[in-house]
Amino acid sequence: KQWYQRRVAITAGRSVLNQSLIASGEKEKLLDLLKVKLIECGWRNEMKQLCREAIRSKNKSNINVEELIEELTPKARASVPDEVKKELLYRLRTFVDNHSDQFLSDS
Repeated sequence: KQWYQRRVAITAGRSVLNQSLIASGEKEKLLDLLKVKLIECGWRNEMKQLCREAIRSKNKSNINVEELIEELTPKARASVPDEVKKELLYRLRTFVDNHSDQFLSDS
């Protein structure tokens, strides 16, 4: 039962954080930063190449977007450079630190 209550609390916390990020415009800024960083490090081009290879390896007429996403998402997530993850995590922590009074009052 404790694990369930903890899970509910974590989910609620994520929801409050997400709402705050959206309301402040910070989520849009973080997404823009992520796009720039992934392009700069070559990740985006790597993913394009992986997509091309996946399409070539299957019969082109039999592959759909959902299958492509399902196949490549684990590889894509795993290949995001640690530095990009660290920077985004730092920005999220800074946001939470700067808005901690809001999170404490909402929970």
